[in-house]
Amino acid sequence: MTGFFWSLASFLVAIGILVTVHEFGHFWVARRLDVKVLRFSIGFGRPLWRREFGADRTELVIASVPLGGYVKMLDEREGEVAPAEALRAFNRKPLRSRAAIVVAGPLTNFLFAVLAYAAMYMIGVAGLKPVVGEIIPDTPAAEAGFQPGDLLTRVGGREVQTWEVAVLALLDHGLSAQEIEVEVRTADGRLYVRRLPVGEDRLLLEEGPLLDRLGIRPQRPRPDTVLAGVSRGGAAERAGLRAGDRLIAIEGERLDDWGAWVTRIRERPGQLIRMEIERDGRRMDLALTPEAVDEEGRITGRIGAWPRIDPGDAERLRSVVRYGPFEGVARGAQRTWDMTSLTLRVLWRLVTGEASLKNVSGPVGIAEYAGVSAAVGPAAFLAFLGIVSVSLGVLNLLPIPVLDGGHLLYYCIEAVKGSPLSEQAEEIGARIGFVLIGALMILAIYNDLTRLVTR
Repeated sequence: MTGFFWSLASFLVAIGILVTVHEFGHFWVARRLDVKVLRFSIGFGRPLWRREFGADRTELVIASVPLGGYVKMLDEREGEVAPAEALRAFNRKPLRSRAAIVVAGPLTNFLFAVLAYAAMYMIGVAGLKPVVGEIIPDTPAAEAGFQPGDLLTRVGGREVQTWEVAVLALLDHGLSAQEIEVEVRTADGRLYVRRLPVGEDRLLLEEGPLLDRLGIRPQRPRPDTVLAGVSRGGAAERAGLRAGDRLIAIEGERLDDWGAWVTRIRERPGQLIRMEIERDGRRMDLALTPEAVDEEGRITGRIGAWPRIDPGDAERLRSVVRYGPFEGVARGAQRTWDMTSLTLRVLWRLVTGEASLKNVSGPVGIAEYAGVSAAVGPAAFLAFLGIVSVSLGVLNLLPIPVLDGGHLLYYCIEAVKGSPLSEQAEEIGARIGFVLIGALMILAIYNDLTRLVTR
């Protein structure tokens, strides 16, 4: 329950920041172009807090539904306007001014992403070095000749320092090529270029971890058979296990490898297991029953415990990427461009059916990611804010009525025909837009609920 509230709070903070940034873009440009702003609202629905500010007595509102916001401007199409203020109405402004106000929101999201990523790089991004731990047979990685111990140094010519950067580079280059050039440094220090065949985009865009589909399992810090902790209310805690216990044997078989323990437990869902442990120098016998969990249609056992990691091994595989202010801003701009390009290409493949619709996440999934990133640290949370800000910018520029991109589409039509669309045409467009956005939200929430039920 604590995790739920932490994720919810992190989600609300993230959405509050990003909506404020987006709407401030509209607000700031509208004020510069002498459009009167009546209300700046964070959220929809009933106002929870209200305050007036500025010469125009603009209302600043925090509303009850925190899933968006809006800037309400003086507009003759939405109500009576005093003759003295008619020239400050949004609808009276030239086409270029109205387009500038509309596009300012998404552009501010992109600018914020640059700053978020720049701050992330200045703080320092920690991750695992991209060292190959295992290659799965009969996969693209096996065909390319990857070997355990290979350190990925460049993907498609781009330098990579962590697995996170490597995965993004693999996806980015794989969407535009049938083969990815990956430079690796082998365990004996030699440099080689492996040519990773990816074939169809569907391999890259199916549901599940990308590295698993390519056949690469990262090398991770070696876990010990000493428990670092147990989940509250889990099978391990109910059986009496606790942090500091060393696992010795299961059903009389001595196991000195954490992976072997995991395998044995996963094979026995709902079955009583007798095990031997060592606690404070004394041997003890315990019995526990792993919980049965459904993992993608397969029932496996889980006890809710995690191992202690060898500190030296963890430090050897740890990588920290950090830049100064100027380099950080340049890297932030590059990452924003890369994420924008990647988002657009994935969206196109979703529309054409080349990517799985199961990859679409809704508010539940986003809240979960927000909670995890906030728990990891400031750099991870800034990375989360950056990618969601890019996503909001891209989404709002799509030519769908009711979104900013839909208004820009109307303005393009107006520029061609020399007059605005009729109110009836705009109303029909708005209905279509609401249906499309509603369908997308239903799909996203369905995917979220499916993941929760499966888990």
